[in-house]
Amino acid sequence: MRIRILGSAAGGGFPQWNCRCPTCEAAREGVRARPRTQSSLAIRGGEGHWFLVNASPDARQQLESITGPHQDGVRSSPIAGVLLTDAEIDHTAGLLLLRESASAVHVYGGAGVERALRQGYPVLSILERYCGLEWQALEHDRASALHGSSLTVEPFAVGGDAPRYLDGSGIELQASAFVFRDSAGGGVLTYVPGLARLDDAVLARLAASDLVLIDGTFWRDDELAMLGISTRSARDMGHLPLSGPGGTLEALAALERPRKALVHINNTNPILLEDSPERAAVLRAGVEVAYDGLEVEL
Repeated sequence: MRIRILGSAAGGGFPQWNCRCPTCEAAREGVRARPRTQSSLAIRGGEGHWFLVNASPDARQQLESITGPHQDGVRSSPIAGVLLTDAEIDHTAGLLLLRESASAVHVYGGAGVERALRQGYPVLSILERYCGLEWQALEHDRASALHGSSLTVEPFAVGGDAPRYLDGSGIELQASAFVFRDSAGGGVLTYVPGLARLDDAVLARLAASDLVLIDGTFWRDDELAMLGISTRSARDMGHLPLSGPGGTLEALAALERPRKALVHINNTNPILLEDSPERAAVLRAGVEVAYDGLEVEL
């Protein structure tokens, strides 16, 4: 199994276009922090083609970094399909960039994600009218084979709220995480770009993995309030903070088996500063800070 981090930042990327917080300014200076595109992953089994996990607004430049056996002819795709953990704009806007596909795009996701992307934000309906769409339904706690690949994917619930564009729609939706297994070469990846709940069931899935790529959005629960950006806390936005009692970092430090790396990192998070005490605390806990272009083979 090959895994490539295409984008490691949360929505808005890093630096964010309208933000002058200390971390964004450091990224613009290009000394203490490296820029990052918005959260996305590419995965490929020992047999078969690449799949895209979440289609960010930066999909065009991210897909340019993928090469593989699926590319042939003048117009060809480097990916065999797209898997969606949720219906957030920063994970689905890139679907619109796939409208130039020469064949129908295969998209995998839960029933709630499909409803959201047809009724609240009709990306799927738009894609159907341009290149065609093959929707593949996924169910929580049930493994599904990915077409033409040795990979299976098993979604599980991790809590959180529906995207704000669904307010008043009556559509209920929580984020999912994915467990990928490769029947050809072995290896287990658990991908959790959004984590609102860390219970025993979630911890057991993490502990049984070879690699965990997990939500590192915020360092503090009140991170945005401290900067005067928003009154909403990390938990209000469906993300457990990394620091403090009950924080994600504490739980990750106790896991012995998997390699662990943080993804979906918000532009305000001080772990983006390579010389910060927060970054040092992450490394002491045996956790990595993922970056665009990081590749892992299991």
